[in-house]
Amino acid sequence: MLIRNAEVDGRICHVRSDDTRIVAIGIDIAPDPEEPCVEAHGGALLPGLHDHHIHLNAAAAAMASVRCGPPSVEDAATLIEALHAAPGAEWLRGIGYHPSIAGEIGREWLDRHGPDRPIRIQHRGGRMWYLNSRALALLGPNAPVDGRLLDGDGWLRERLGQQPPDLAPLGRALAALGVTGLTEVTPRNGPEDFERFATAGLSQHLLIMGNESLNGMSAVKGAELGALKLHYHDHDLPPLDVLTSRITAAHKAGRAIAAHCVTRAELFLTLLALEQAGGCGQDRIEHAAVAPPEAVDWMVRLGVTVVTQPHFLTERADAYLTDVAEDDLPWLYRLRGFIDAGIPLAAGSDAPFGSFDPWQAMAAAVHRPLGFGEKEALTPEQALSLYTGTATDPGRVQRTVAVGQPSDLCLIDRTWHEARRDLSAVRVQASIVGAKRSLLRPGGPLSA
Repeated sequence: MLIRNAEVDGRICHVRSDDTRIVAIGIDIAPDPEEPCVEAHGGALLPGLHDHHIHLNAAAAAMASVRCGPPSVEDAATLIEALHAAPGAEWLRGIGYHPSIAGEIGREWLDRHGPDRPIRIQHRGGRMWYLNSRALALLGPNAPVDGRLLDGDGWLRERLGQQPPDLAPLGRALAALGVTGLTEVTPRNGPEDFERFATAGLSQHLLIMGNESLNGMSAVKGAELGALKLHYHDHDLPPLDVLTSRITAAHKAGRAIAAHCVTRAELFLTLLALEQAGGCGQDRIEHAAVAPPEAVDWMVRLGVTVVTQPHFLTERADAYLTDVAEDDLPWLYRLRGFIDAGIPLAAGSDAPFGSFDPWQAMAAAVHRPLGFGEKEALTPEQALSLYTGTATDPGRVQRTVAVGQPSDLCLIDRTWHEARRDLSAVRVQASIVGAKRSLLRPGGPLSA
C-alpha cells in the first residue's frame, strides 16, 4: 500500500508498507499500478491507536443502549425524557446511570417514571442493575424485590438467554477513530471467549486478558494472550496470601497480572502482594484512580505499568467532587506524576464505562478540569503516546512511523501542528491495519 503526501515528522512524503511493516518513506516513491494508493492531502500519518483497556461485549451492547448518565443526561427530567424516547416495546437497556441524576433509583422509581416495558439500567460502575416490575416479572424467582441487582451479571445473562453481541459495528466505530488495536480486559474471559473474540472478524489486533483458564492459550488469528486480570473491590478484597498466590502462579505460567485498582485499599493490597510475589516487569495497574505520592514511590520500585482513563475526569467531574474525599482529589487519575516518576503510562477507554473516543481522552489529558491536579496535565505529544505503545508493553515501547515499524497506521485530516492545538477536533481519514490487510475509511467501504 502507498500513502501519498502524508505528513511524517513535519515533512510531506510518501509511505509504502507491506502486510506487516513500513518498507519505504520518501518523496520519490513511484506508485505501483497493482497496489492500493491513499491520498493523504497533507494530513499527519501516525501509528495506529491502541485502546489498552476495553470490554468488547459490553461496549458493543452499549451501542444499542440508552445513555442514562452524564454527559448525555444531567438530571431526572432528562433521564425520564430519554427513557420515553427510546423506540420499541421490548426490553429497554440503559447504561451509565449515576445517583447524582435521580438518587438511588429502583423498581418503584422506574415503574413511576419509565415507559411500560421491561427496563434494566446499569450503574456507571458496572456492578448494579436497576430493574422495573415488568423486568422482574420476566426474570422470575430470586429477582431482587426492590429492583436493584448487585453483581448479578451472570444470573441476568442466564435468565435472559443472552447471546454475545455482534462486534462488527463496534469495530467499525473504533476504526473510524483511528483505533487499530484493542486490549480486552474482562476478568471472566475463558477459552470460549478468547476464540469468539479472535474469530469475530474485527479488523483490529487483539490482546485478550482473562482468568487462569487461559494459561497456555496460543494465538488465534492474530489474537494474543494477555495478562491475568484481577478484579476485586473494597468489600471483597481477598486475603493477602491468596492474592499473592494468584500472582505467583500467573508469573510461573508466563503471564503478567493486570489489577483493577480504583481505591487506596485496592491499590495498596495489590502492591503489597506484588512485593511478596515479585514483579515480572510487565505487571499492570488498571485505572490507578487514587495514587498518592507514597503509592507512586512503591510502584516505581515494583516496576509496574499504569493504564489509566484521562477522560473520566471530564465525564464525571461533578460526581467526583461530591463522591471523592477532598484529600484524594489531587491524586485522582494522575498522569504527569506517573511519567515524571518514570512509571510507564498508557490509556484505555474502559468502554462502555467511558467514551471509546481516544481523541476526546487525549484532549482531556491535555486540559484537565479545575480542581483535579492541573499540574498532572500532559503535552499533546505525551497524550498521543498513551495510545501508541505496543499491546504487550504499553507505556514502555512506542511505535512510530518509520521504516521497519508495524504497518498499522492512522491518517488524520490535518497536520500534527494543527492537531495539537485541539485534539478533540481531529478527524480520521483512514485506519490501516497492515497484517489484516484492512483499509478503513470512516463511513466508507473496506477498500482503497
